[in-house]
Amino acid sequence: AKAAFFNAGTEAVENAVKFARGYTRRPAVICFEGGFHGRTLLSLTLTSKTHPYKAGLGPFAPEVYRVPFPDEYRGISGRDALEALERSLSTQVAAESVAAIVVEPVQGEGGFIPAPLEFMEGLRAICDREGILLVADEVQTGFGRTGRMFAVEHYGVEPDLMTVAKSIAGGLPLSGVVGKAEIMDSLWDNAVGGTYVGNPVALAAAVAVLDVFEEEGLLERAQRIGETVRARMLAWQERFEAIGDVRGLGPMLAVEYVEDRGTKEPAPGIASRVAEEAAVRGLLLLKAGVHSNCNRVLCPLVITDAELEEGLGAWEESLEAVLA
Repeated sequence: AKAAFFNAGTEAVENAVKFARGYTRRPAVICFEGGFHGRTLLSLTLTSKTHPYKAGLGPFAPEVYRVPFPDEYRGISGRDALEALERSLSTQVAAESVAAIVVEPVQGEGGFIPAPLEFMEGLRAICDREGILLVADEVQTGFGRTGRMFAVEHYGVEPDLMTVAKSIAGGLPLSGVVGKAEIMDSLWDNAVGGTYVGNPVALAAAVAVLDVFEEEGLLERAQRIGETVRARMLAWQERFEAIGDVRGLGPMLAVEYVEDRGTKEPAPGIASRVAEEAAVRGLLLLKAGVHSNCNRVLCPLVITDAELEEGLGAWEESLEAVLA
């Protein structure tokens, strides 16, 4: 394997597609509804949310095709999504024109929706059959966020290319594309690059991050954080009717709010009010989901038990203020 370093997650995604196109000599890319891949032109095209990201900012890049992502809470199984992908190869773009399928193993902005195992295995099988490269966007899921170093490890599926950023360098700007050497070597000189790529200070920070992972057992810590947060969220779900779903992988977890558990009508207003109440209590909560009706949490893996309890307590008080 080889790696190419860049500055931000969006750059990594743009260049992963460039590597895929250079290697396959094909133009098209398939992505998924609910996905988030960045805010520069090609990555914004791959991103699947109009407000606040895409509305008014077109035209977007050509040769990008979007298909459904599994969402079992809303009735889209892994099998359903694979069938839609197969259908798209007949109705939208020929397989022999597709360079890459770009997928988040757990959708981030989409609402922390983990891909089912059969879906990831099915993607790998389709890519192998058609000569398409599988690109795992691990910008948000990577470096322990799901309890493994990378989310694809939960599935036993090996992508051809992987994008990394965010947690890689302890807050310094660094991203990368990691892939099989023959793919990474397929582009000619100067096809990829940039003024600040491979910044030695950021790379030194990334090495230090890896040392801390090993010295402090952060992967094991991540799993314990996930168990604690999930247990608390499930207790909230039993208590508050508006929490329709609790989901995620490891400590990468979210709650989805609904107006009614039967209809599953999204309740973005609840997510906003809970976040506002949490901010008053010193806790910053992000919204997520296609309908912005989720609150998501990615705790620092170095968080103490006391800090974790304080944060969960603030969240619980916020839920009580809005829903009780």
